[in-house]
Amino acid sequence: MKRARLAEGLDVTAIGLGTAPLGGLFSPVSDADAEATIERAWSLGVRFFDTAPLYGFGLAERRLGSFLRQQKRDSFAISTKVGRLLRSATAAPEDDHYKGTPAERPQFDFSYDGVMRSVEESLARLGLDRVDVLLVHDPDDHYEDAVAGAFRALRRLRDDGTVKAIGAGMNQSEMLARFAEAAPVDCFLLAGRYTLLDQGALTTLFPICHAKSIGIILGGIYNSGILANPRTGAKFNYEDADAALVARALALEALCRKHGTELKAAAVQFCMTHPAVTVALQGARTAVEVLDNIAMAERLVPSSFWQELRERKFVDASAPLPGGA
Repeated sequence: MKRARLAEGLDVTAIGLGTAPLGGLFSPVSDADAEATIERAWSLGVRFFDTAPLYGFGLAERRLGSFLRQQKRDSFAISTKVGRLLRSATAAPEDDHYKGTPAERPQFDFSYDGVMRSVEESLARLGLDRVDVLLVHDPDDHYEDAVAGAFRALRRLRDDGTVKAIGAGMNQSEMLARFAEAAPVDCFLLAGRYTLLDQGALTTLFPICHAKSIGIILGGIYNSGILANPRTGAKFNYEDADAALVARALALEALCRKHGTELKAAAVQFCMTHPAVTVALQGARTAVEVLDNIAMAERLVPSSFWQELRERKFVDASAPLPGGA
């Protein structure tokens, strides 16, 4: 599988496995299905894996670590996140997003000490002695704490060689652009803000990252599912999509059918074309989904599709398209 430079001394596969679905995002996943999913991704050449304490409240980290600690440590790269500590919550109500999870719930903590505890606890769940990338996770309402505490801790961990790269992971591009100016970051994980339905990162984030050589890990390329299966009730940004978004996704799907291709193929190839994007994460909950997702990156999407996409102004005029369309 093609590889790319994410940060100094860190090359990763251009496709990575996102593990939020393996934490039970929207519906439970069995241990057996989780193991088969990770094993299939590995067999297909994926060597970059992204996880977080939030994903299944520790479940995704445990499942991923169970597989990865059987592999040679230098044969893969892994990112996890800080900013949430998992603490026991007996009689906790079922979460809106994660199903079939342990009886723990996340608590925001972007302090220096909280980040150091988070790293130790993630390593214990993973069963690994180190991770390669640490990202400050969703500090939307905690900018000052993230700059003063979390990034100070991450910088120390990078400086002493504990990790190779640091950054932030968010569902918005505006604050990532602020972090790019305020903190010594190597990469960002941007979820859902550069897709066929949303190109918000084009003007706010990508130019800064290009100028500063900050790598982009792109998540949410199907916008939580609507670009994989557009229909009423499909998810967009982790919530039910409104009628206008469903209609737009259905129009994109119809355009794909007209040109003899698939919406998922167009979605992933659109994302990976932008030169700022280093890695495209693809989440999956079964081995079959992994196989299909990776195949979409290689499925033929005719140049006529990209030309009509541009002509009908489905995407921002400045967004690069495959083949220079």
